[in-house]
Amino acid sequence: MKGRKYWKSGLGAVIAVAAGLALWSGSGAAPVASDEVARYPNKPVKIIVPVSAGGSADKLARTIAQRLGEKWHQSVVVENQPGASSAIGNAAVAHARPDGYTLLLSGDALSLNALQPQRAYDPQRDLVGVTKAVTNPQLLVVRPGLGVKTFQEFAELVKKKPGEVTLALPGGTGSLQHLAVELLNERIGAKTNQIPYPGGGPASLDLLGGHVDAMLITLAAATENVRSGKLVALAVTTSYRSKALPDVPTLQEAGLPDYVVESWQGLSAPAGTPRPLVERINRDVVAVLREPETASLLENLGFTLAATPPQDVDRTVAEDIATYRRVLASAGVDLK
Repeated sequence: MKGRKYWKSGLGAVIAVAAGLALWSGSGAAPVASDEVARYPNKPVKIIVPVSAGGSADKLARTIAQRLGEKWHQSVVVENQPGASSAIGNAAVAHARPDGYTLLLSGDALSLNALQPQRAYDPQRDLVGVTKAVTNPQLLVVRPGLGVKTFQEFAELVKKKPGEVTLALPGGTGSLQHLAVELLNERIGAKTNQIPYPGGGPASLDLLGGHVDAMLITLAAATENVRSGKLVALAVTTSYRSKALPDVPTLQEAGLPDYVVESWQGLSAPAGTPRPLVERINRDVVAVLREPETASLLENLGFTLAATPPQDVDRTVAEDIATYRRVLASAGVDLK
């Protein structure tokens, strides 16, 4: 019930915001002239992050913004617009002026939003990829006081107390974490009590405060708390271990053969943004991501550097929509 409430209240806001923006964007905004590409950017650039501050997406966006600001000698501002499983922030960029001055910290939510029966934007029609910046595992963590130190112990506790072990979903209902947890419940054979949140920051605070028992979150958002002993890491969802936390096993190693969930985060722009401008932004973002200091920082946080060309984002979104549709149907998850 709690998750459904989060989604419905967020959806109303999405429709209201997107409706107004759609009227403006449909008024015939002039395309960027070719000579403006060479002068870009000549005013502040905004990166909208569709989740709350404090999580891994926010950390990534702020790292990119700082490095781009230094490279461009121009302000790059991060603005958090959380809610409705990232659909509020995603819709805001989808209907923004396609001039390169409003970008989106995008990710798996684009494909998951596309599966919603009511949508304020179409990720394939209204957005265009700039780069897939990073990929990353999801990490299953618990509060130390829960008394479990391995995934096997966690699974036994969930089976012993079905529906009682609380598990935070940083991305909310309909997120990648929601999908991954539903699959996890199916494989364990018992359900956790899933609590949706508008981002990794508030979810982590509640877990650290002992208000929930466990959380599935992008590894980069929990690395520091695991290293300090504030959280106990049980397993990663990818088929490979993370260099940032090499002692944490995969769920496959922990006894779930073929269980693999990998997320990604990057940048997207409003559809209609001139291709030369998209390619210019891509070159600059990829350049700062590959700077040794930036790459080392991101990898230490738990990200795996991708730094792809623009078309990689669009291809990933299309492929993930098809994959998630099949997985949701198989798991019996209804996003209505």
